[in-house]
Amino acid sequence: MSRPIARRRRVTAIALTIAGSDSGGGAGIQADLKAFSALGVYGASVITALTAQNTRAVTMVEPASPAMIAAQMRAVFDDLDIRAVKLGMLGDAQAIRTVAEGLEGRGMPVVLDPVMVAKSGDALLPDAAIGALREVMLPRAHLLTPNLPEAARLLGCAPATSEAEMARQAAALCTLGAQAVLMKGGHAEGAVCTDLLVTPEGVTRLTAPRQATRNTHGTGCTLSAAIAAGLAQGLDLPLAVGVAHRYLQGAIAAADGLAVGHGHGPVHHFHAVWSDG
Repeated sequence: MSRPIARRRRVTAIALTIAGSDSGGGAGIQADLKAFSALGVYGASVITALTAQNTRAVTMVEPASPAMIAAQMRAVFDDLDIRAVKLGMLGDAQAIRTVAEGLEGRGMPVVLDPVMVAKSGDALLPDAAIGALREVMLPRAHLLTPNLPEAARLLGCAPATSEAEMARQAAALCTLGAQAVLMKGGHAEGAVCTDLLVTPEGVTRLTAPRQATRNTHGTGCTLSAAIAAGLAQGLDLPLAVGVAHRYLQGAIAAADGLAVGHGHGPVHHFHAVWSDG
């Protein structure tokens, strides 16, 4: 009697987001999980803070306790085969140190999006936490993804106004410990938006036409989550960044097809999945 052929379980790419929750669904944990799902990756989460926010404002922030953050991390890592981690809003210095301790010795790539200000302009990271972010989190980042104001705040200087300055600031952030830096040019002027990926191998330009939409809530979260999704799937860093960049441009281009809120609406995470009908 022949034995049944044992079926090999397909390896599931799993990424973890450690970030704050956005009750409006456009940024933070919610955006990260949508991006993971849209790109074929299973998403797990550790919530660092609850925010009451929508497309217009953040009205309240309530941090999770360090004990709760640590317990969530242990629960996820004890059971799931995490292939990449995305870090977003971490809250305060104590939360930053708790997350850093939880990542110690894990080994998987970490994408750090240094979330400091919401699209509405509300502060999400106090000044007192900037030092902790520089000291304990940048050295753990395989990739740091700041926009121009965030990079300037981390370095204590004025925002870059040219590609040359963007590259110099990225190099300075690498000296603080980040293995690579993706400088996002969305806050710059001009008809073309240019991002710079700076690695030990050199500088890669990623360009796209600047799209005329106000629905850009969650772009930074979505991009960093999409990069983490690619890394979880085994892509090398330049390829993961390129795939994520194209995905985000599609999500921005389709953003006006959504009718969500009355302020800065979200990008369309499922633009390649949802039908127009």
